[in-house]
Amino acid sequence: MILYTLRCAHDHHFEHWFDNSGDYDTKKAEGALVCPQCGDTVVEKAIMAPNVGKSSSTPAPAPACTPMGCGGCQFAGQH
Repeated sequence: MILYTLRCAHDHHFEHWFDNSGDYDTKKAEGALVCPQCGDTVVEKAIMAPNVGKSSSTPAPAPACTPMGCGGCQFAGQH
């Protein structure tokens, strides 16, 4: 399943679920996409920002050095 934000010719935005990207193309070609606000059938995909989740396998950043040094970096004892 894929969620698209759609926009009609009157600039109404709404969301609709599709089985896949080909399902959107099929419904658009059939004229089966209808704006729920005004009934317009001239509907296109709206520009969307991707919804990217944060990976849990990303390692935590190394702790910052203190003025006394951290003892674990290349600058140990040089602070």
